[in-house]
Amino acid sequence: MNHTAIEYADFAECDRRLRRMERHVLAAFLAGLAVGLVGMFTAGKGPEWFGQLYDPYAYLTLALVVGATASGFGWALLTTFLAAVSTVVAAMGAGALRGVDGFDVIGGGVAGLNWTVGLLVGLGLLAYVTRRRDRWGDLAAGAIGALLIADVVDRATPGFIDSEQSFWPGPATVVALLAVALVVVMRRNRRARVRALAVSAVVAGLFTLCLGVFVGGWLPLSA
Repeated sequence: MNHTAIEYADFAECDRRLRRMERHVLAAFLAGLAVGLVGMFTAGKGPEWFGQLYDPYAYLTLALVVGATASGFGWALLTTFLAAVSTVVAAMGAGALRGVDGFDVIGGGVAGLNWTVGLLVGLGLLAYVTRRRDRWGDLAAGAIGALLIADVVDRATPGFIDSEQSFWPGPATVVALLAVALVVVMRRNRRARVRALAVSAVVAGLFTLCLGVFVGGWLPLSA
């Protein structure tokens, strides 16, 4: 009798876990649709700072949340990909209603679209790895912070690839502070936070240096 009760409890727990996974997949899909639709229908409307913060940071936040709440690495891969694809499909559909070419809505073309989806999925996987309490978790958290800070530097620095004059100083300062706060929140103790912040600073600094060398033409790419 006890053996039967134990088996029933195991099956009940397995059923609850499967239901949580199903709800997570559905939530990732619906959230992706919502973020993509809101992004397209609000593009060019309202204050300029809202658009600068929403695109791309709403999409990046979605990938982070979906990846960090996944039940496993494989589920993180599946749900972040599903969220990214649903975001892209929703944005393309909304863009088509507004008379915008579908592939130009996100990433500026097919190659940019593929890069955006890959970036969101990779960010979601990094977010899942941050749940580890070892140095791999510190490294993943630092990499996420570095990506966000590097994007801020790229958009806020005149002459860089995606520079926007109005992005500095308001939106840039907000995103940079939130990136640092995110790294701190993702780690559980002071030592882990220091390591993650150090990784963010080093990687973002190297990215900025390489980008400056490339944009400034200090390193010729052809003979």
